[in-house]
Amino acid sequence: MCRNIKMLFNFDPPVTDDEIRAASLQYVRKISGFSKPSKANEGAFLAAVDEVAGISTRLLRSLETNAPPKSREEEAAKAKARGAERFRA
Repeated sequence: MCRNIKMLFNFDPPVTDDEIRAASLQYVRKISGFSKPSKANEGAFLAAVDEVAGISTRLLRSLETNAPPKSREEEAAKAKARGAERFRA
């Protein structure tokens, strides 16, 4: 999966619509191979982003867990440490 797409479930504060849309855009970019579609493909591209965002929103709202919510700051620090370790090697 694309490394730029971040996990969005079970965070405090909860995920925002903008974060879901950004992840959806990254997903559609990845599978289409377009970072910016041509004018001919722009409508289909944006429609796909909207559909993926809608489905993702419904999924995230329907999921349940007993685990405590994760801290965005702590998860960002862990990701930064993993990146530093990966690129140091």
